[in-house]
Amino acid sequence: MAAKDKGGNKIVADNRKARFNYEIVDTIEAGISLTGTEVKSLREGKATITEAYAGPSGEEFLLFNAYIPEYLQANRFNHETRRPRRLLLHKRQINRLIGATQREGFTVVPLKVYFNDRGRAKVEIGLARGKNLHDKRETEKKRSWDRDKARIMREKG
Repeated sequence: MAAKDKGGNKIVADNRKARFNYEIVDTIEAGISLTGTEVKSLREGKATITEAYAGPSGEEFLLFNAYIPEYLQANRFNHETRRPRRLLLHKRQINRLIGATQREGFTVVPLKVYFNDRGRAKVEIGLARGKNLHDKRETEKKRSWDRDKARIMREKG
């Protein structure tokens, strides 16, 4: 089952590890070019983007290594599960992302795949910089303290 976020969008896949492994500098909503069986498989809520990344290929931006399983009822008309999928972005956005990845050393990571209120499949991609080990420890410490603080506040009433 897919959850819904604050905007009423049906979330299909969420990359929770990305926020732990990377410092997200900027997020962009992008459309994604899919075949019919991929859309049907996504509507069932079966997709994984934990190992996925986005990158330039000529004049366009592609989503690599995103896993969308085969749609069972499609028999021979099915799609490849890990094929590169084109991201639908404006030319200015593509140029900005290419510049950030090549010059400044950023990585483009998909954060979530969802269907918007019009029923279109969208990908939220983040411009990210990798975290060091001490940054990850700091994040874990902060998360643990927030959890303990919430527990203490609940106990005190």
